[in-house]
Amino acid sequence: MGNNYTIHPLAVGFNETDQGILTYQRFYGKRIILPIYVFAIMGSSKKILVDTGIEEFIAPDDLEERTGFPVRPFEEALATIGWKPQDIDIVIHTHLHNDHCENDSLCSNAEFYVQKAELDFCMNPHPIDHRYYPDVLDGVNLKVIEGDTEIVDGIGVIFTPGHTPGGQSVVIRTSEGKAIITGLCCNSENFPPGGGIIAPGVLLDAIQAYDSMTRIKKEADILIPVHDLAVGKRTKIPS
Repeated sequence: MGNNYTIHPLAVGFNETDQGILTYQRFYGKRIILPIYVFAIMGSSKKILVDTGIEEFIAPDDLEERTGFPVRPFEEALATIGWKPQDIDIVIHTHLHNDHCENDSLCSNAEFYVQKAELDFCMNPHPIDHRYYPDVLDGVNLKVIEGDTEIVDGIGVIFTPGHTPGGQSVVIRTSEGKAIITGLCCNSENFPPGGGIIAPGVLLDAIQAYDSMTRIKKEADILIPVHDLAVGKRTKIPS
């Protein structure tokens, strides 16, 4: 079966926004901090990241008090686990909105895995979605895939469109079962207690997004919403 992996969330940015940005037609008016993470996957001979986050942010003095964990620039966050950007072998992109890929150029030796549908849209985005900046991919070593794909033994992706045309969720084998990092921007409110699904608040296809979220919830033993505040309070998953 090979290695069981651990996942290390590293907060590299944040937005202060409205919960309705994450939950379709629900919970407007509730202000939240939306953390931006990269996820380091440990247990492989390769250094593997999920996403690279944003390039710059200005943090208020009380940010760590409000989040419960530190939020650091990309290179500083990697340094806390003894990694440097040029050490990274593989980056798996959940999708190509700018807050998930602005530090790609720093990972100069990495292969970047992205869905063809996502890359095609990024290169020629519709004006309705303003979060795409194709130049962040200049010079990046892209590995274009289509659909569910295994990247290395025990780590792969499932195709989960809706939030974006080519979103993919990252599936990681752990000692406690299958962990899935969502490829749709959401937090724990999208998976309410007692069952049900709430689609992301930002999306291009609501039905696709709902169905993708349903698949993730069904298949995951450990569910990791990509922007959930509680995720950053865990130094590793499973702990």
